[in-house]
Amino acid sequence: MHAASRDAVEQSRSVLQSTLSADPAGGATGAKVGSELFQVVDALEDDRTLRVAVADSSAPVEAREDLARSVFGWKIDESTLAVVLAAVALSWSTPRDLREALVTLGREALLLSAREQGQLGTVEDELFRLGRIVAGDAEFEKALSDRTTTPEGKRALLGQVLYGKVTAVTEALAGQAIARPAGMPADDLDALSRQAAELQGQSVAVVTSASELTSEQRDALEAKLASIYGREMAVHVEVDQAVLGGMVIRVGDEIIDGSVAGRLAAVRRALP
Repeated sequence: MHAASRDAVEQSRSVLQSTLSADPAGGATGAKVGSELFQVVDALEDDRTLRVAVADSSAPVEAREDLARSVFGWKIDESTLAVVLAAVALSWSTPRDLREALVTLGREALLLSAREQGQLGTVEDELFRLGRIVAGDAEFEKALSDRTTTPEGKRALLGQVLYGKVTAVTEALAGQAIARPAGMPADDLDALSRQAAELQGQSVAVVTSASELTSEQRDALEAKLASIYGREMAVHVEVDQAVLGGMVIRVGDEIIDGSVAGRLAAVRRALP
């Protein structure tokens, strides 16, 4: 995003936060606003003329607001409409930036609602595990990435996997992420998991081990990583017997390879 759009995102975020904090319903309002912002995003995605018109900074602010109100005012809650009107009144570098900003705000509203309901840790874990499920099934991920499949079809496919197994917030976030993924669906789900962790003041550590860690081992690892990185860690363990022993730890782009397989590979590289 260019500077104008980045500034507009921050101003829109302030409106979202003020709207949610002023509502006594708290988490329930955040969930509603987030889900309805995704509905607005879908409408903008499907109608290029509308998407361009509401983001046209050469048009009067009142005209853009009136257009948004006439299209969405009867479909969404007043709290959601307030966020949409605030967004369309701002200057955006491109119409696509407005659409992406509304995606970001919708995700933040849903994650904030999960935090208000004490579910944020659960949502973060569910998103991570779902990302691993998708990444581990090539046919499933291919189906979710297929551009010829409608967003509704992708959500229906995902719903068969998720129904009754995750929180409503996770289902809403995942449904939006896979409908029109920016990249591979598993990557978008991983990004959402990291966003949920960051909202808790945590970083995500993915640990690959030859066997499951005991609760004591996990606690010790979390404490050690927290001391190294200077913040709390959300640790996810994946079992892979190919590492033979020890573990491989990935935090962002950094990899700590303390596995037996890694040490053997290092020895082989050192041999003439």
